[in-house]
Amino acid sequence: MFREPERDVWSVTDLVEYLYTSLNLDENLKKIWLEGEITNFSQNRKSRHMYFTIKDDQAAIDAVMFAGNNRRLRFVPKNGDRVLVRGYVSLYMKNGHLQIYVQDMRLSGTGDLYIAFERLKEKLSAEGLFDKEKKPLPKFPGKVGVITSASGAAVRDIIVTIRRRYPIASILLYPVSVQGDEAAHEIARAIDHMNEMDEVDVLIVGRGGGSLEELWAFNEEVVARSIYRSKLPVVSAVGHETDVTISDLVADLRAPTPTAAAEFVVPELLELKNQTAQLTRRLIQSQQSVLDRMKERVKNQVNRAVFLDPKARLLQYTQRLDHLQTRLEHAMQASLETKKRDFSEMKFQLKACHPSQKLSKLSEQLALLIKDSRTLMHQRLKTEIQRYHHQLAQLDALSPLKVMQRGYSLVYRLHKNELIKSVRQAEPGDLIQVRLPDGRLRCQVYRAEEEKND
Repeated sequence: MFREPERDVWSVTDLVEYLYTSLNLDENLKKIWLEGEITNFSQNRKSRHMYFTIKDDQAAIDAVMFAGNNRRLRFVPKNGDRVLVRGYVSLYMKNGHLQIYVQDMRLSGTGDLYIAFERLKEKLSAEGLFDKEKKPLPKFPGKVGVITSASGAAVRDIIVTIRRRYPIASILLYPVSVQGDEAAHEIARAIDHMNEMDEVDVLIVGRGGGSLEELWAFNEEVVARSIYRSKLPVVSAVGHETDVTISDLVADLRAPTPTAAAEFVVPELLELKNQTAQLTRRLIQSQQSVLDRMKERVKNQVNRAVFLDPKARLLQYTQRLDHLQTRLEHAMQASLETKKRDFSEMKFQLKACHPSQKLSKLSEQLALLIKDSRTLMHQRLKTEIQRYHHQLAQLDALSPLKVMQRGYSLVYRLHKNELIKSVRQAEPGDLIQVRLPDGRLRCQVYRAEEEKND
């Protein structure tokens, strides 16, 4: 994409690139029709590109038509020709010249029809009518349908060609008008009717040569759509080889002439006969070759020893049979012995796995577990008893009763569990209870005397 320069002063390249981009983005200039007179015409001998100018009374524009487009022209352009061209406008960046790039060109005078032809072609192409899968032609058609004028040269050429090449095929002619206002509708109805009849194997639709106006019926949309929906394969044969119509583009096959259409549709009977004769000779030679090889094989087999002395061969097989029988007996005996050993081993394993055996082992394990459990329980009980006596002795040593037996006592307030630990907790007249090892004394405080430690 062109980027506009940020500075005010443009370079020539910047300007040309800007104009080139602007022209290419203009939709109105991408596909235009232009009519004028050719001047300054030239054609490069090597590339075959055409360079010329198109002018009218007041202006002119350079034009170029590349070889890929101009090879389809039906005339040789020259200075002074008035033409109608289709193309797009752009800029030749080398020198900044504006020019039209011509994609198609016709002599002036057929401009309206030519534009209508191009527009219909673009419409049908966009709908996919030209891209449909082409139906193959039958190799050996029994009946050929021909849709054309009954009085023209085209029908005579088709009939003569078919009868000459393939006389066993029949022809069904459906006469129609091939030019005029009603011609297109007649041709379309004929194609539809031929499909409904279901009597022919292939259709030839066409006419002889003529001007664009005379061939116009085959450029009508109604004819194109009838060819498109045809279930029968359609061969379009309109005009001469240089004439291209919408029907040619939609049909399953385009023939340059009606005669060529007949040649495409039917094979050459004489050629088929020659091919058949050649294939017959090849088949006979092939079969004879196979027969000769089989004879040689039979001859070689007859001379083999087995055929010369079949009894000796039979004795060989008898001896081999005895040998194989002996081997079979030995193999069976060996297999039987192996099976017996396997059976004995499995029987022993099964006995070892019998539930009674397993139950006996489990019973023994249970008895051992019970014995071990009892032993452990006795040891644990003995240990706990010893621990109990030890803790009991410790508890007895710390008991207050032991201390009181050595002459100590505990003093409480009467009718209360409050232990008096200091003389400050009692006053004269308080009732107290003295706990002794062998009983209790209920007393009244006479006097409280606090000892002072100096």
